[in-house]
Amino acid sequence: MGLPFSVHVRPGRPLHDQVVFAVTKAVVTGQLAAGDAFPSVRVLSQELGINPNTAQKIAATLIERGLLESRPGIGTVVAQWRPAANPARKALLASQVDRLIVEARQLGMSLDDVLEVIRRAWK
Repeated sequence: MGLPFSVHVRPGRPLHDQVVFAVTKAVVTGQLAAGDAFPSVRVLSQELGINPNTAQKIAATLIERGLLESRPGIGTVVAQWRPAANPARKALLASQVDRLIVEARQLGMSLDDVLEVIRRAWK
């Protein structure tokens, strides 16, 4: 069957966070559109080879963040995505940028290298 998004599991990072990120990326980039059916907890569990409780937690997190919605009689679907209206969004992004900078410096990358990667990914 396959999942409507791709996730590349990396050891050392919580699987829940990796799947939530993969789905978030698919929604904000348009790979998943509003109204698209989202796999059931059972299918998510089977496809990812994870415990159903973990799959349920992933779905609940995505619903809580407004990326998915549960429709009675239909199932779970992708919600209409709206950029967060959170006034603290710059602070939220700052922590992610800090991680990026640390990783880039560990790899010996320059600021120009990092900006080039960001520009390519932004498109």
